[in-house]
Amino acid sequence: MEPMPLQDFIRTLNLASLPRVLRISSGYYYSSSIYDIGGKECCLCTGDLMKVTQVHLQYVTYENPKMKMVIRTIDPNFQGHFIPLNISQCYQTLGELVFDIERSSKQQLPIYIMSTCRIVTEGRVVTDDEVLIFEAVARHHHTSCARCVLVTEDERVILHLPLKQRGPFRILEAGAPQTLLQALQEPNGQLFTCPALPWDHVTLRPTYEIEAIMHMRRTIVTIPSNLEVDVEDVTASSQHIHFIQPLLLSEVLAREGPFPLSVEILEVPEGRHIFLSPWVQSLRRGQRLRIHGVASPPWRVLASNKGHRVPRYFLVSGAYQGKLRRRPREFSTVYDLLGAFQPGRPLRVVATKDCEGEREENPEFTSLAVGDRLEVLGLGLAHGAQGSDIDVLVCQRLSDEDEEEECEEEAESPERVLLPLHFPGSFVEEMSDSRRHSLADLIAQFSLPCEVRVMVKDPSYPSDPLTAVLGLQLEEKITEPFLVVSLDSEPGMCFEIPPRWLDLTVVEAEVVSDRPGGSVPIATVEELPDTFYYTLRKLAACEIQAPPPRPPKSQGLSGQQRHSSKKGGVKSSQVLGPKQPPLLPKPKAKTLPEFTTDSSSTYTKIPGHKKGHRPTKPQTQDLDDDEHDYEEILESFQKTI
Repeated sequence: MEPMPLQDFIRTLNLASLPRVLRISSGYYYSSSIYDIGGKECCLCTGDLMKVTQVHLQYVTYENPKMKMVIRTIDPNFQGHFIPLNISQCYQTLGELVFDIERSSKQQLPIYIMSTCRIVTEGRVVTDDEVLIFEAVARHHHTSCARCVLVTEDERVILHLPLKQRGPFRILEAGAPQTLLQALQEPNGQLFTCPALPWDHVTLRPTYEIEAIMHMRRTIVTIPSNLEVDVEDVTASSQHIHFIQPLLLSEVLAREGPFPLSVEILEVPEGRHIFLSPWVQSLRRGQRLRIHGVASPPWRVLASNKGHRVPRYFLVSGAYQGKLRRRPREFSTVYDLLGAFQPGRPLRVVATKDCEGEREENPEFTSLAVGDRLEVLGLGLAHGAQGSDIDVLVCQRLSDEDEEEECEEEAESPERVLLPLHFPGSFVEEMSDSRRHSLADLIAQFSLPCEVRVMVKDPSYPSDPLTAVLGLQLEEKITEPFLVVSLDSEPGMCFEIPPRWLDLTVVEAEVVSDRPGGSVPIATVEELPDTFYYTLRKLAACEIQAPPPRPPKSQGLSGQQRHSSKKGGVKSSQVLGPKQPPLLPKPKAKTLPEFTTDSSSTYTKIPGHKKGHRPTKPQTQDLDDDEHDYEEILESFQKTI
């Protein structure tokens, strides 16, 4: 087949013959660096091969041959009919044309005619590409003339051409009516007439969307048919050509097999440093992998040893076969105790530092001393100093074993302890669990985070790095599918790749037969860099805990007195104490400074007060509404002291 424009090839293509393999014989480049526009391919190189699989009609434009700059669009579902105008005969003059029509029974006026040369008549020029409608023979200025109609964009012009006018003239014979899809099968440049269109004769120009497979393209390529490229049909001689279609690991995971699958790496994304294992770090272009299937189970545990000087982070597979022993958990606040509490599972802790409760404002709250043993009972409510309810953790104070045997009465009525959630205590879990758990059992029985230590390494993973970690904190459970892969260069070891975070571009390769049979060990632990660790912590799959509650703001005058006195370097017992009067050098200065809420004179000075005048009682609500005024009063009062 000789090369032809892509538009003409697609227009005459029989869709039943798809797919067709085309070679680009004359390439097209759009603005050099622009690869596609609107998702459509706009740059095709000479010599490229593409396999056309589908062709869809996008839209159809029509134009008047005389007005080539005026183009209009019709919908592909247009229901009108088009009548093709074909050249049947040619005459030298209009007189010969009229004589042939009069003696023939096939031709009847009106007819469509076209001149092959310019005609100048009645101050108007008729070009060689304009179609005239020959309506009748009439006398004009005592001369036999052919009355013709010239259709323009704005009007219909009547022309009188003498019968002796020389041409040559061609008769455009009207064919059978056709639908839009049938009319598009006609050769390019075919004239049509359609009563539903504003012009008497038009040409049609369709635009198709071509779906094709190209070499080393991962997805189906979409190409507009109006690209100015020449193509050659090479379907018959291209039976041996195999179009390589790249895949992403995520696509391999989505199609679920068949496994095992041998692939070759075409591209490694930037995120290959998410794991610190040597297998992942060694991935490069051209390397061959064998995908064994989807890892089971599909969950991982995020772990760390952040308590050490050099923190390390790990992603432990659910298939980890090592044995772990629980370690006592440490809690820095009462809110952490609430997060670890599970109904039906006893949680006992020991206080590791002295903490004083807020007995002045909330007498119900209890102070703790080092060594106090508590059992967490659950969440409760307590009445605060200002009448509002405060969330508290209800605990039960435990006595020592010797004291429990001696004091049976205390055992019958244990002491309840109320701890506000913002209580800055420090606790360590009291436990006597010395069993060795598997990772799956540990996750099922206990809540995260959980402190453990690896007692027995994973027998299927000789270089288990968790055995060197004294204290391991299991933090989050992440559900994410992984693929089990191995390198062709090292078939004796498998590791897992998450397509979501390391989506390699690969291509199917030939299966290598000389591979060892049976199961191979799998790296069930991956060490993570700190950057990727914090990325995982922000994932929606991880349970993000709410921030701990803030301590309630101190309400009333006493709380503001303590805050201001601390700022000024004076103890609260010395300034406006509830029982002890202020310690002043002179007895007459025992009274408080007077103040009012008047905007003109907010404060009054101490030297201006009269003997025996009682000070105005401070209003707590006014002080709460304007803290800045109250601080100025205290500063003035401290200067007086």
